[in-house]
Amino acid sequence: MYNKIKSFFEGKKVVILGYGREGISTLKLISDMGCKSITIADKNKDVKNQIENAERYNFCLGEDYLSCLDDCDIIMKAPGIGLKNTVSDEIKKKITSQTDIFLQTCESKIIGITGTKGKSTTSSLIYHILKESGRDTMLIGNIGVPPLERMKDFKSDTVIVCEMSCHQLEYVKASPDISVLLNIYPEHLDHYEDFDAYANAKLNIFKFQKENDTLIIGDEVKEKADTKADIIVAGFGCGNIGTRDNGIFINNEFISADRIDTRLKGEHNLYNISIAFCAAIEAGCTIEECLAALPSFAGLPHRLEFVGVVNGAEYINDSISTAPQTAIAALKAYPDTDTLIIGGMDRGISYDELAEFLNGKTSVRNLIILPDSGKRAAKDVINPDIEKLYADDMAMAVEIAKQVTRIRCILSPAAASYGFYKNFEERGSHFKALLGF
Repeated sequence: MYNKIKSFFEGKKVVILGYGREGISTLKLISDMGCKSITIADKNKDVKNQIENAERYNFCLGEDYLSCLDDCDIIMKAPGIGLKNTVSDEIKKKITSQTDIFLQTCESKIIGITGTKGKSTTSSLIYHILKESGRDTMLIGNIGVPPLERMKDFKSDTVIVCEMSCHQLEYVKASPDISVLLNIYPEHLDHYEDFDAYANAKLNIFKFQKENDTLIIGDEVKEKADTKADIIVAGFGCGNIGTRDNGIFINNEFISADRIDTRLKGEHNLYNISIAFCAAIEAGCTIEECLAALPSFAGLPHRLEFVGVVNGAEYINDSISTAPQTAIAALKAYPDTDTLIIGGMDRGISYDELAEFLNGKTSVRNLIILPDSGKRAAKDVINPDIEKLYADDMAMAVEIAKQVTRIRCILSPAAASYGFYKNFEERGSHFKALLGF
């Protein structure tokens, strides 16, 4: 694998586009691969000061950081860089990424997971099952480890679980052996020209699959499954796998609720569990091994995370929620919730579905509304039993919650954190700190 990658870069003029977590990893990877030149392009003018032996490299920094893309052979784009219509088709042909090179050169079995919601939990659970079942496995990708960072640890019998974001999939030319597409909802529309462009990036996870590969795909997006791979459809009461009668089914085998020992809440997590089981089984595990591994999986921080009890009321941190569908899922997972905190960066997505849910039969009595998107999300909530309470920031929201919550408060913002926090983790951590945890 190393030799294939080296031959790809040798003698080439390379631009590393974006010098964050993955850009740093990429420079470390290719700095001794015989590139003709390496240029680091980033909007941050201070990047040069962060690099040892900076004289070895060229730099294109500041507002005109895209100006160097014409004069190169390869563009190694970091996931966070959005291009939309800012570059030509000729430049786009030069773009690749760690994810693309990983998919094209890795000889280990790869399970790739994407979806607007649920991909981190599902990826982590697949990895947990494989690990607990004694397989040689690792978890990489959007979970926080650039795909090629652990290349030296890849073995022929390693099963690599790779969480893949739309940004990582946007320019790939290969797909995993086992691909998982959970769902597609409007998201990241600030990064893409429109929803179709965002969806098409996600669909790359199976676009290049071969006949012996497997695609596990959600029922709501199954019509997009144009692939040579074997298709397994996941659904709620439908498809080949999914949830039914508070349990899950894998093909013809039904697993009742009393056999599913899990700390994960909600039907949406049962759906994720069924998909994780299926992917692990496709990689060689048995249903019994999957069930045995499940009780020790604690879930991930900021995803329906129990925070603690304050003044007799429970507090749940679901800061990962960046879309209305996830706020609805949170309320379904905890049906007796009386306080919901929503709002964050306004990306123009529709909140009709959330308003419709809140206008129906619900236990929510207090809707705490944060800027910027909160006001628009709450505009069509006309349920007379719900009081709308406006907060300037998270600190004010938590103080209001402490005053009005009697049973349970969930932070499930249905909006991105950017503009207010660095990421959803920082937002969730701030929420917990304000509660004293």
